[in-house]
Amino acid sequence: MTHASYRKAMAVLILGACIIGFAPILVRLSSAGPAATGFWRLAFALPALAILAQSGARDAGSQGSGLMALPPIMAVWAGLAFAADLGFWHYALGFTTVANATVLTNLTPIVVTTLAWLVFKEVPQRLFLTGLVLAITGAVTLAHGAASAGSGRNTGLGDALAVGTAFWYALYFLAVRKARQTLSAPLVMFWSSLAALPCLIVFALVMHEPLWPTTALGWFACLGLGFVHVAGQGSIAWALGRLPTAITSLVVLIQPVIAAVVGWILFAEAIGPWQIVGGALTLSGVVLAQWAASRVQ
Repeated sequence: MTHASYRKAMAVLILGACIIGFAPILVRLSSAGPAATGFWRLAFALPALAILAQSGARDAGSQGSGLMALPPIMAVWAGLAFAADLGFWHYALGFTTVANATVLTNLTPIVVTTLAWLVFKEVPQRLFLTGLVLAITGAVTLAHGAASAGSGRNTGLGDALAVGTAFWYALYFLAVRKARQTLSAPLVMFWSSLAALPCLIVFALVMHEPLWPTTALGWFACLGLGFVHVAGQGSIAWALGRLPTAITSLVVLIQPVIAAVVGWILFAEAIGPWQIVGGALTLSGVVLAQWAASRVQ
């Protein structure tokens, strides 16, 4: 990969991570149940994803694939993992702060880096590992700061669900990375979203959740989540076809910083000194790891 291509992929990844940072805010504003909100997110996103996929927006390795073909198995696995990811995360947001839920979810790099090493033989560089440790330390500090500030309910259940989300998000990352070897980003996004859709509505029914948003703001939030899914998650899926899995999952740690700031503005979830330090450490780790990865491109 040339330096210009690397910079382009990194710019798209950072943009996607920033857009995704608004997702927890929109989930909080939705008046539907947690899993039902995830269902509406994908339902609103699917028409746009179908148009993008069918229009032929495909990479060089995506020959012969289309909406009329059988669903690619790896994209389906990505969808199942994403359904679990959304279910766990949306419930976590109901029990703990936006910052905690987003930060603990984004401990994913710990899982992704280890699995990518074992599965894809992507041996991490020492400088990259230094950035990883710095970013994870910042993420944990940010979460601790949120708890210390007393913002939100911050129960152990919410934090545990957020940590569980990290596992499902890691599986999603790896499945998308594998699917992107032969499929375009729009096709992977379409099939994975379609696979996740029935899982979320079944879960919502089992949990007796409110299935419909009850306010105009709730519908707007679900529509916004659809945009976030197409533009944010789609950008990340596109970048996964061009960047190492570990660096991609690490850069996504920008999300909790965005979420913490917006949560402070909209929900008065206080940001204390420890959260500021944690955010700075997280961003520093992302920059260091990005620089380390660019040296081996």
